[in-house]
Amino acid sequence: MATNLAIDPELLERAFRLSGEPTPDAAVNLALKEFIARREQARVTDLFGQLERDPGYDHKAERSRKQ
Repeated sequence: MATNLAIDPELLERAFRLSGEPTPDAAVNLALKEFIARREQARVTDLFGQLERDPGYDHKAERSRKQ
């Protein structure tokens, strides 16, 4: 989907240089992916303290369980 956007040229140039991507389009796509990932991670942290802990759950036993 082609889209025309008014992007600050200085921001685009900085993102392009920092990303190491081969094209400005690739740099913008990477920036969007990272933005989305960061926002999704922030939503997970909102759950801390809201979920009930199972006192019988043994995380060490789960680690040593053979697959």
